[in-house]
Amino acid sequence: MARKRVSRRRFLELAGKGSILAAAASMFPRGVFAAPPSIKGPIKIGYGTVLSGTLAGYGEFHKMGALMAQDEINAKGGIAGQKVELEIRDATMKPDDAIKTARYFVDSWGADFLAGIDSSGQALALGPVMQQLDKVLIVTHAATEKLTEEWVFKKGVRQIFRICNATYHDGNAAAYVAKDLPAMRWATISPKYEYGFTCWKMFQDTLGKLKPGTTFQTESFAPAGTTDFRSHINTILDARPEGLYSTEWGGELITFVKQAAEAGLFEKVKHVLFPVGAAMDVLEGLGKEMPDDVWISGRYYFRYPDNQTNNEWVARFHKRWNHYPAYVSETAYSSLYALKAAVEKAGSKDTKPVIQALEGMELDTPAGRRLFRKEDHQAIYDVPWGKTKADPRYPIKIMGEQKLVPASITFARPPFEGPGTRPPF
Repeated sequence: MARKRVSRRRFLELAGKGSILAAAASMFPRGVFAAPPSIKGPIKIGYGTVLSGTLAGYGEFHKMGALMAQDEINAKGGIAGQKVELEIRDATMKPDDAIKTARYFVDSWGADFLAGIDSSGQALALGPVMQQLDKVLIVTHAATEKLTEEWVFKKGVRQIFRICNATYHDGNAAAYVAKDLPAMRWATISPKYEYGFTCWKMFQDTLGKLKPGTTFQTESFAPAGTTDFRSHINTILDARPEGLYSTEWGGELITFVKQAAEAGLFEKVKHVLFPVGAAMDVLEGLGKEMPDDVWISGRYYFRYPDNQTNNEWVARFHKRWNHYPAYVSETAYSSLYALKAAVEKAGSKDTKPVIQALEGMELDTPAGRRLFRKEDHQAIYDVPWGKTKADPRYPIKIMGEQKLVPASITFARPPFEGPGTRPPF
């Protein structure tokens, strides 16, 4: 189509009625002369984590990663040239407290984005709330698969993303490790809430298919906040299983391991899997008391992947905090960088364009390359399993023998229902 010509007289008439730019704009197709969108700062990120009770160690490691990312990003010019402001608050482990914290961040503090959340129950409670608040939340720890599959995929709450591994790694991947162990009778001591129930069921379902004839004879679920595991330990010892699977975590896993060692459990049960045993607060809290030859994993392990990005980050982290990074340190750190990438790609900090930028995004992180699935906003990446052993270079037990079970064979596949959507494929 030929461009419409505007005479000098008509141009001046338009200019007289408005601005020179308005006049010029009439000469060009819509959008060609548009100025790039501006992003007003600061970029405010509200971070909720557990900072009290027996699991408070997790919150401290969250803070280390989040603060490190904030400082690095601001030192390099911020997000789209705007300073990052971070506020970290105690969201405890109660669903009501997570909701109150999220509402405070958005309604009172004026947060542009939210991150954090430790409990699966809290994550599920925030599902409908995030749609009301209409802010992007990046979950950095809570693992229930129902968050992304039900609230994001089925119910359309597009504001929620998860950057950490889900229950599939803790349940299904653990079963792939267990299938190669000479144990046919398994038991569990796990948390008495959503996360513990779901992971144990996944472990049973998947291992039962991978290794027919396996039995799951004993289960003992400990309420949140348990400090005396003796009755649970006795239940397991009385059943005399060959393998023990436990999703206890944080301070509760530390307490459980110490009491189990006193009872001689690790001599009597030869094959033990702790899906979140690679948490740094657990490894540091137990030190040499962590038994050898226990299979552990997590959302990230500081010695994997062995590449420049991760190794340099671990060195910077250790230099600043005198700790090796926990998996929540890495997910907290990477969540801020994911928001930076999304805002700069979108050219906006508004919710809708940031969601569009995050969907399908691939991101290089210390944990390796992550992909946010468009369908359910779950980050897909690999984390190893390994057997604990002592190493004179470290004050903690590390992974010796390792086994990588790829996320591609343990995570459910959209649309999450029907044949071929659940592991083992």
